[in-house]
Amino acid sequence: MKSFIKFISVAALCAFGAAANAASFRTVVIDPGHGGFDNGGLWGRVYEKHLALDTAARLEAHLRQMGYNTVLTRRSDYFISLPQRVNIANSYKNAIFVSIHFNHAESGSANGIETYYNTPQSQALAANVHRSIMRKAHVIDRGVKTARFYVIRNTTIPSILVEGGFVSCCDERNRLKSGWYREALAQGIADGIQRFKGN
Repeated sequence: MKSFIKFISVAALCAFGAAANAASFRTVVIDPGHGGFDNGGLWGRVYEKHLALDTAARLEAHLRQMGYNTVLTRRSDYFISLPQRVNIANSYKNAIFVSIHFNHAESGSANGIETYYNTPQSQALAANVHRSIMRKAHVIDRGVKTARFYVIRNTTIPSILVEGGFVSCCDERNRLKSGWYREALAQGIADGIQRFKGN
């Protein structure tokens, strides 16, 4: 019985600690996927690396208006390795990490937005961000999922990876090319981060 009570006490302390960490972060590390020779998904002249960087810049603007400190893993079109991205994220302890990507599939019919996380500490962040994106973007909801992507598997802070749509889908690609859509994605991510912090 004593062992059980001790276990419950430890679990409660861990939960409290996780909640405290979620509420106390002031820095958001924003990771625009790909860059440089790594174009990511592409169709014609629509490159994932450009979409990710533009969306990241828009997200940074929203977060700064909200009073957050922001760090971008890249600010222009150059290559940065996955370990470098993780090292940047892990150098900030009072922070969260958001990696921005856009999908590509062999089938041109695949569409929608999905948000990934790897560890339990990141689940609530993923859920809040995904929910807020869907409220802004009004597209197919592919859900919140777990994955072992390098940048969310090796970071020590709450970390998510957002796939903001498919460049391989004609209708979705046309939306991705529009500034209003990338703005909606950025606003949705920012709102979700704020909701996560408030929980």
